[in-house]
Amino acid sequence: MTSPALPAVQFRVDVGRLDDHHFDIAMELADAPARLTVSLPVWIPGSYLVREFSRHLSGLSAERDGRPARLTPLDKHRWAVEAPGSGPLRLRYRVYAFDNSVRSAWLDRQRGFFNGSSLFLSAEGFEEREQQVRLDGLPSGWEVATGLPGTVDGGWCAPNYDNLIDHPFELGPFWRGRFEACGVPHEFVVAGAPPGFDGERLLADTRRICEAQLRFWHGEAPACFDRYVFLLNAVDDGYGGLEHRNSTALICNRRDLPRRIAAPANGSTPSAPPASDGYVTLLGLISHEYFHTWNVKRLKPAEFAPYRLDAEQYTELLWFFEGFTSYYDDLFLLRAGLVDEARYLKLLAKNLNQVLGSPGRAVQSVAEASFDAWIKYYRPDENSANATVSYYTKGSLVALALDLTLRGEDCGDLDAVMRRLWQVASERSGSAGGPITEADIAEALQAVAGRSLAPVLAAWVHGRNELPLQALLQRGGVRWNREAPTLAQRLGARLQEAPGGPKVQAVLDGGLAATLGLAAGDELLALGGWRLAKVDDLTLYGAFDAEQPQSLLVSRDRRLLSLVLPAMAGTVEGAVSLTVDPQPDPQALQRRARWWSRTGA
Repeated sequence: MTSPALPAVQFRVDVGRLDDHHFDIAMELADAPARLTVSLPVWIPGSYLVREFSRHLSGLSAERDGRPARLTPLDKHRWAVEAPGSGPLRLRYRVYAFDNSVRSAWLDRQRGFFNGSSLFLSAEGFEEREQQVRLDGLPSGWEVATGLPGTVDGGWCAPNYDNLIDHPFELGPFWRGRFEACGVPHEFVVAGAPPGFDGERLLADTRRICEAQLRFWHGEAPACFDRYVFLLNAVDDGYGGLEHRNSTALICNRRDLPRRIAAPANGSTPSAPPASDGYVTLLGLISHEYFHTWNVKRLKPAEFAPYRLDAEQYTELLWFFEGFTSYYDDLFLLRAGLVDEARYLKLLAKNLNQVLGSPGRAVQSVAEASFDAWIKYYRPDENSANATVSYYTKGSLVALALDLTLRGEDCGDLDAVMRRLWQVASERSGSAGGPITEADIAEALQAVAGRSLAPVLAAWVHGRNELPLQALLQRGGVRWNREAPTLAQRLGARLQEAPGGPKVQAVLDGGLAATLGLAAGDELLALGGWRLAKVDDLTLYGAFDAEQPQSLLVSRDRRLLSLVLPAMAGTVEGAVSLTVDPQPDPQALQRRARWWSRTGA
């Protein structure tokens, strides 16, 4: 623990207002000038959308030497403070906390949570000074979990403001477990866990992920952090995560948590059941956020050095930092022995089909998608599938294609590229990791490949053509198969269940639905005289199977439209499935074995 020396900035957070969901904040600056500016971030690193955290701040006041200070708002998130005098400057305000996500703040009778970017004002000129936090009014039985180092007097201390807001806090009567991975202490807390939650299995599985990744980045060398904290909020319906320098905030469906198995009547030890799809998704999320400890929290876009939290901060490299992390998250589940080869290929095919099912992949490159994250990725609408591509999923496929290219040429692999980037950035910055550019990525690829892959990056990252994954996977001992098209694929639309019957969620460019004139929001009422209640009813009543065209009755804004569904919808490709090639050539078999090597088992 750090010493309790007087910090330059002190925050006291009162947790007592549970029922009206407010944190009361007192901020004290020991040696503030007569005039300064205070501000609150408008976005949080890792979530690229201006979220206007100051909209939840109210009641701001300030005083010095017993006299009120003058506060003048400068814009949506900054205030000028005029406070002559020599004593400490004290500010008070409250923050509304009712966002049950990983990005902001929450407070009620069951749980408290906050990111510092939602609660803590930054004082101009004090950003690089020590910051201390204390909590008041914790209800009886509540505990605190955070990656921020504690002080001997019961508070927490950060060396600067950037470090302060990179450590979320979890408050409440949560479940807590601990383990060591490669000698590094790890802590896992779960809020909202249901009865029967198998915490020991979650700890054991998470440990395997952590050990695999620690060895991937550091081998037998010491890790770049001395402890790590997972903060998981289990809810009825939710999913997501946000990375931090030595912790992560996670949210999942509580039904996806592992469950304890009752002991057999004969007293033998019960065997763990196969992981459910939901639990595998949770493990993939844990793997994803943990990999970010290196890839974006330490290796980071040069444009993010330093972070500027007063406005959008643009980069074209999210395809690398999010996309490559998305490639490795499921791969580490396989390498750690948490899923088998068939399940891994199913996860890989899911990402592949998400991209192939989006016409926007021919409209937007992943570099453009990275740059446009602020206005497009976090604000999807009914046309997003036609105009955009996800830098997560398409970026993961770029990583896959590069990895298989390197392995196919028997010159190295993407693992070596990532480790080279880490080494180069660390040597250049003099610390663990550092800012990198696309030129650095290209240099690392060339060093491993023995040739320039700049044309490949131009085509796959800045271009919009299809990736040659079918051929690359075949060289890696994986077979590419096409499934029969679903009704939605034949229709060229995304459908959803609705109380009144099937509803069109999105119409895909170039598909039959677009030709028919269907639009997002249309309700599909009847087919061939049969009333439709569910999406499956379209199949039940012979969509595309009838010998003659069928009438399709549609409601749009309470007006009825009569369309004609043709008997044959033409040739439409179905989803891709991936399977292990049972008879690959010897080289493909060796490449596949090295690709999937279980480094953390």
